[in-house]
Amino acid sequence: MHLAYPAVLAALLFCVGVYGVLARRNAILVLMSVELMLNAVNLNLVAFDVWLRDTLHAGQALTLFTIAVAAAEIGIGLAIVLMVHRNRGTADVDRLRDTAERPGSPDDGTDDGTDDAGAAATPTDETPHGEKAEATA
Repeated sequence: MHLAYPAVLAALLFCVGVYGVLARRNAILVLMSVELMLNAVNLNLVAFDVWLRDTLHAGQALTLFTIAVAAAEIGIGLAIVLMVHRNRGTADVDRLRDTAERPGSPDDGTDDGTDDAGAAATPTDETPHGEKAEATA
């Protein structure tokens, strides 16, 4: 088997994955593009393993490791995308600049003195652990 055929196919797959990461706005499509790039790497690892006739089959072992990492990455990535979609209502990557940035949060300088439910925030005389603070006169 010639090494050029799988190498060219892997290069094409990797280029399609890079295009998908750079051009797509949907987070799930970006994750799919990353998976394409990892599969291109796997194809190269197996092709070079066969071409070099490695007796330890190191390329195939690295491919299995890459598949395990890709499975973990897609599981965690999809969980993050689902949580962001529930909180923000969109999976558009361009609209998700900062996940901590929300209107009315104390960090953005537009705090209007109300809590998240809209009630006026009143200071209490309790310590953070729930005990009553003693008034010292």
